[in-house]
Order: sequence, then C-alpha cells, then structure tokens
Amino acid sequence: MSNSNLPKQTRAHVFISGKVQGVGYRYSTMNAAKKLRLNGWVRNLADSRVEAVFEGELEVVEEMIRWCHQGSDAAVVKNVQVEYSEAEGLQGFEIIR
Repeated sequence: MSNSNLPKQTRAHVFISGKVQGVGYRYSTMNAAKKLRLNGWVRNLADSRVEAVFEGELEVVEEMIRWCHQGSDAAVVKNVQVEYSEAEGLQGFEIIR
C-alpha cells in the first residue's frame, strides 16, 4: 500500500464535439470545473469542437468528464474523447483563445 497522503492528481485532455459552440458551453464548463475545484482551461477549436484540460483528483476529473457528456443546457454533445496523462500542476481554471 502506498503511504502517500495526497490523492493522486491526474490530467484529462478532452475534446467535445457536437453542437458545443455558441451555446455557453465554455462558460458552463468553467463554472462546473471551478465548483469541483479543478484546474485547467477550455477553448473553442476552429473545427467547431471544444477542447479542455482538467487537472485534479481522478474521481473529480471523472465527474467533470461525465458533466461534459451533458454540457450546458443548449449544447448537444455527440462525442467526448479523453486522453489521460500526468498532471502538470496547472493553477486555476480559465477560458483561453
């Protein structure tokens, strides 16, 4: 058993496709991530997908990814791709361009 008191931090790089631009998806994502105390960022991509990075405890990151499948009220999410890696120690959560 590992003797680490700190929960393992993980990083999820997420691509969300569907009707996810112009529907408040990024702002809803930022608000949801901040509520869960996750670090990272979210942005629109030129190909009409949304890209996001979430860093935090695995269980919390997975909860956020479940949220992404639903998204903001007006969003219609078709697909969520996730790649996990090691957390890079991001601070805060923001919308980037």
